[in-house]
Amino acid sequence: MEEFVLVGVILVLGLGAYWTMVLFPKQRDFQKRQRFARSLSVGDEVITYGGIIGKVIDIQAAQGIAYVEIADGVVIRLVTAALMQPYDPEEIARNAQIGIERETSTNT
Repeated sequence: MEEFVLVGVILVLGLGAYWTMVLFPKQRDFQKRQRFARSLSVGDEVITYGGIIGKVIDIQAAQGIAYVEIADGVVIRLVTAALMQPYDPEEIARNAQIGIERETSTNT
């Protein structure tokens, strides 16, 4: 009988660890993306999950669709969930610089 209790405790601890390390971070990331999608407005510059940078032209919130201009006169229709983050050129440059510094430090 004690073996079953021990197996049950180990199973509960394993499930708790799985929820804490896998499911909770995914849920938090999903909520963050949902907040970003709801905060979008016309004129915002965004980055898609494909790495495309564009400006939001129109949003159809009820359908979950955003129209994004990626070049002069080129408008694409995207699901709002495909919009990853706002475009911030300074942050992109800073992250690229950090990547270059790490690459150079590991190669020497």
